[in-house]
Amino acid sequence: MFIKGFTYGYDGRRGAYRLEEAALSMQRMAELGGNWTALAFSVMQDSFSSTLIRPDYRFTVTDKDIAAAVNRLHSLGHKVCLKPMVNCMDGVWRARIAFPEPEWGDKDYWKEWFSCYSAFLCHYAEIAQDTGCKMFCVGCEMLGTESKEAFWRDTIEKVRGVYAGPLVYNTNHGNEDKVSWWDALDYVGTSAYFRVAERPCESLENMVSAWNKHKEKLRALSQRLGGKQVIFMEIGCRSASGCAMMPYDFSHREFLFDEDEQANFYESCFRAMWDEDWFAGFFWWDWGTFLPVRQPNTGFSIVGKKAEQVVKNWYARPERK
Repeated sequence: MFIKGFTYGYDGRRGAYRLEEAALSMQRMAELGGNWTALAFSVMQDSFSSTLIRPDYRFTVTDKDIAAAVNRLHSLGHKVCLKPMVNCMDGVWRARIAFPEPEWGDKDYWKEWFSCYSAFLCHYAEIAQDTGCKMFCVGCEMLGTESKEAFWRDTIEKVRGVYAGPLVYNTNHGNEDKVSWWDALDYVGTSAYFRVAERPCESLENMVSAWNKHKEKLRALSQRLGGKQVIFMEIGCRSASGCAMMPYDFSHREFLFDEDEQANFYESCFRAMWDEDWFAGFFWWDWGTFLPVRQPNTGFSIVGKKAEQVVKNWYARPERK
């Protein structure tokens, strides 16, 4: 299996996946020539220290929305990885979710949170099973929770009780060696927002060289895990000058539009990673629920930009075995 994919629908809201505008966006994405989509959506907890995860029925995509999106993606020839995510309503990054360690007699906040989180995952794992999703992602960038190995192993076991397909977890770049429970999963996943530039307008050749250095650590991890393959569950770069220095950035709106830097980021990653047999592929970040109205913009979207043609060129290559 080699994943030529994109992440779709993270900006979706209740009912959006079933609109004609969403169908047009999915169709444009399918025309890239890929074979997989990570269908990503979020459910909220009140704050980084809240133990309760719950939908906001004004905004959260419904089960019916998810099923409709999966069915449409299947009709376009894509396999689907279902990727439910948790976000915090206080705006704190999900990686900061944390609780005090229980003292004797204290309330075990970790136990309470994982009880809620595993129920959240199992709900969507059942949907993944019923709709024929070919992969399920058990978490995204939950860095503050990753040290809780026993809780994670119990959660993964519960998910396997309702979902028969392969499982992946999505850590963050640079954190891959800190997860001690990769053996419980089928794939190693990471948000591969690695720095590949030292200056704005970095050359393609220098970006490729930077990727070659980053990938050696991932290769070594795969080897230590007996050849378990690595997936870039998220990877991308905005079309803005300097963003290859910090591909994860979404906040600096003052950066100048630069589709060449974005295209070079894509091209350099493809060149470095495509032929690695321990590497299972890409879910680029991200493809909007609806096609963008205005161009150019300095966001992650590649629609109408040079990077879109880069993806088409690489995804037109025969699938790796």
